[in-house]
Amino acid sequence: MSGGVWRRVALTGGAAVVAVAVTCSKDSTSSPSQPPPTPTTITITAAGASPRTLTVPPGTQITFVNNDSVAHEMYSDPHPEHTDCPEFDSVGHLAPGATRQTQNLTTIRVCGFHDHINPFVTSLTGSIKIQ
Repeated sequence: MSGGVWRRVALTGGAAVVAVAVTCSKDSTSSPSQPPPTPTTITITAAGASPRTLTVPPGTQITFVNNDSVAHEMYSDPHPEHTDCPEFDSVGHLAPGATRQTQNLTTIRVCGFHDHINPFVTSLTGSIKIQ
């Protein structure tokens, strides 16, 4: 009788190993690899805005972080109308240390941006391609 018990244990143990192997194999092949997230933050320092160009999917919000010691006012092009991408109006004035976001960028296009206080300083200009 004890031989039958051992066979059952061996079969049960073997079945558990097979189930685990199949489960692990299935999980590793069915999980599609995710692309790295799109950067959505533009940091402003004394050296300028970085990155100065981004490509994002529709619906994305861009976060502007002012790590400079002076204020900046980030708006869409053209200067001084700021009419190309009204979603940028929500950023506006950024005191030193402040963080603000655009509204959702939903229209497929290219949005240029600049610092309204320093509109011709190229290191504070850039573009965001929504596609």
